[in-house]
Amino acid sequence: MAKAQMNWAAEPWSDSEPLECAMVVPETEDTATFTFRAPSGAWFDYQPGQFVTLDLPVPGGAVQRTYTISSSPSRPLSISVTVKAQRDSIGTRWMLDHLKPGMRIRAFGPNGIFSAHRHKAKKYLFISAGSGITPMMSMTTWAWDSGEMPDIVFVHAAKRPSEIIFRERLEQFANRVPGLKLRFTVEEADSFRTWHGYEGRLSQIMLGLMAPDYLEREVFCCGPEPFMQAVREMLISLGFDMEHYHQESFGAPVRSEAEAPVIEDTTPDAESAAQITFTASGVTAACTETDTVLAVAKRSGLNIPSGCTFGLCGTCKVRKTEGEVHMVHNGGISDEDIAGGWILACCSHPMGRVAVEV
Repeated sequence: MAKAQMNWAAEPWSDSEPLECAMVVPETEDTATFTFRAPSGAWFDYQPGQFVTLDLPVPGGAVQRTYTISSSPSRPLSISVTVKAQRDSIGTRWMLDHLKPGMRIRAFGPNGIFSAHRHKAKKYLFISAGSGITPMMSMTTWAWDSGEMPDIVFVHAAKRPSEIIFRERLEQFANRVPGLKLRFTVEEADSFRTWHGYEGRLSQIMLGLMAPDYLEREVFCCGPEPFMQAVREMLISLGFDMEHYHQESFGAPVRSEAEAPVIEDTTPDAESAAQITFTASGVTAACTETDTVLAVAKRSGLNIPSGCTFGLCGTCKVRKTEGEVHMVHNGGISDEDIAGGWILACCSHPMGRVAVEV
């Protein structure tokens, strides 16, 4: 019997060589994993969490699109990207409709600084939404292949359970090692399918239940910007040291530290003066940005009905008529109410001068 020969070059892949599509695997609706190899047999060297840029020959002229590598460098004979088509997708839509095994395309990279390799820790907290799960999958696969799975709490948000990319593969990992803990939350369950996970938008309370020791973990977050902003606000309000927070937008991956955008989140400052006017009572009270509207009202002898005091029950909802507040709630108020000027007094901090109908 003839021995099988492996076409594996001694040198790592260089982006001067086109990639050949070797396999296409459907993941969820409008989502697929494309696996590539180097025709020369070159192997792939990169850090888990990095990305590549693909030159896609769409009608009307080639476009370049950047995708996080969803495979792991611990499996160096191929490289994979997992892509999800959005409503206005051009390049991704072309890939899903036209890119087949055997076709070759140009690719550039790998690049990027979003990797657990750059921030070694004993405990990690991965937080992702939608296709932002791809770098987390790469880092988790590396941890699995290393044989020394660290303590990872893997939090992922999706619209429905059927839209959780890599769910079966992650569950297979988690079923075999104690270090990986999966925490999924969905907006709604699939019809005629029982769902035993979390349901609803990710919140402070939910995050505390998923990872009670979050203060001890290195946090990696990836997803749409509004999702990542909400996660940052949760962590800041919970007292997390943001020096241990790292993020990557799947819309604009960062190639180097110099390109990393400056994140300027609004954070209440105990040294900054504020003022609240309770218009119905004719009372104006001085305070600081770290005070809540509810606390200032109580100090002023005013009564705002309240319950949980952490933004869940909605009992303390009042209308804001002037100014801005910093509010991080736990689901006790709707987006429509917020747009209409309503706030939850228990978790709203005045940023300067504010007026409320109390």
